[in-house]
Amino acid sequence: MFPTKIKSGEARAKWRDILDQVFAGKDMLIERNGKEIAVMIPAVDYEQIRETLEEIRATREAAAAYKEWKTDPSLARAWDNVDAELDSEE
Repeated sequence: MFPTKIKSGEARAKWRDILDQVFAGKDMLIERNGKEIAVMIPAVDYEQIRETLEEIRATREAAAAYKEWKTDPSLARAWDNVDAELDSEE
């Protein structure tokens, strides 16, 4: 099922109607200046895909960091520092 596209100004004006549509199971794609900015999906769907979404975002961040490192290896940090930072987030 493809989401319904809506411009951000229209979304702002019809916010309650859009929330009702999303609650009913319809995905809404919000555009601003011709660019896709956000997608509204039912919260129950979000809960089911949240872990996968977190993995996708982590992969994207890692790829960006790797690309940045390839450009300038002096940006690298010691693994012990990274590991300690990860442990502190848990």
